Amino acid sequence: MKRILLIVGGGIAAYKACELIRLLRRRGHAVRCVLTEGGSYFVTPMTLAALSEDKVYTTLWDLKDEAEMGHIQLSREADLVVVAPATADLMARMAAGQAGDLASTVLLATDKPVLVAPAMNVRMWSHAATRRNVATLRGDGITVLEPDEGAMACGEYGAGRLPEPAAIAAAIDRALAPAHHPLAGRHVLVTAGPTHEPIDPVRFFANRSSGRQGFAIAEALAALGARVTLVAGPVTLPTPPGIERIDVDTAREMAAAVAAALPADAAVMVAAVADWRVDAADQKLKKGSGPPSLTLSENPDILAELARSPDRPPLVVGFAAETEQVIEHALAKRARKGADWIVANDVSGDVMGGEANTVHLVTAAGVESWERLPKSTVAARLAQRIADALKDLS
Repeated sequence: MKRILLIVGGGIAAYKACELIRLLRRRGHAVRCVLTEGGSYFVTPMTLAALSEDKVYTTLWDLKDEAEMGHIQLSREADLVVVAPATADLMARMAAGQAGDLASTVLLATDKPVLVAPAMNVRMWSHAATRRNVATLRGDGITVLEPDEGAMACGEYGAGRLPEPAAIAAAIDRALAPAHHPLAGRHVLVTAGPTHEPIDPVRFFANRSSGRQGFAIAEALAALGARVTLVAGPVTLPTPPGIERIDVDTAREMAAAVAAALPADAAVMVAAVADWRVDAADQKLKKGSGPPSLTLSENPDILAELARSPDRPPLVVGFAAETEQVIEHALAKRARKGADWIVANDVSGDVMGGEANTVHLVTAAGVESWERLPKSTVAARLAQRIADALKDLS
């Protein structure tokens, strides 16, 4: 059992702290809450106390608690301090080292790891001041999660939503795990996102891949000590810390970047690469008597070429996004492409761009089906399996 101090900031997303407490308690952790003044407008101390089965702290000016230097005890007794939701204002005060209320004082006084889950308006998240504050916090050793993208209570759409409680709980699991780096000294190549195949200067073929699963896998591999090269198609995701990122647009550019990144100890080909391309027109195609005639050419098969390469990594992992007969198609793809593993997932729902994934790991030993999990948890589990496999291969 670990002791977690949860600081609940203001904002409508504060209600998700209730579900986070429930998940942490289910994992056997003790949870103690600090509720900010802003947070108290959205959830009550009584609710948090009932869920955590512990006292909720709300003020720096409690005579009994502060006679015992309560803010110091709170900051030191926890194994991990979690701020969820973390507003732009609270993060700014953290970055500036302010201590004007109980939450900021506890954060300044703690000597324990801190994990922050931001939640704010999309323009607030992208503002230069917030970006500086995030960089400062990460430079101070604080783990700052990336917010989710989606519709917001204010009516706008974009990055700034509080990550789902399951994703925060998974990040807490990683933060609490004993420090070990089984992939230290290993180089792992990851591809992620879609490719864009131009038709003319303004149009292109594309698909709905968000790149989130590939980026999560790259981050999980880096957390295990790997040197990660991430070849990313055209996505707007931020680069996980400590990862070398190479941005490409087309399948041919991705194939060249993959070849240039070798040798590697493992390759995880998550990208949804377009199968076809056309010879792009130099000028924008205009409407005429009918639709233009497009002659399709086959793109490089990056996974198959990698599996046949003289520089083939000892472990080659491919992904299979299917809408039907998922396992059957994955078994056939593994044999056809020459991959060691295929990670198959059903994309007939909201997987592309969604927060969770249900995957089947297809190996020479058979098929292992995983329950529906947040993409971050899928990434962590797959990264550990890769570490175990490379250990056995060495």
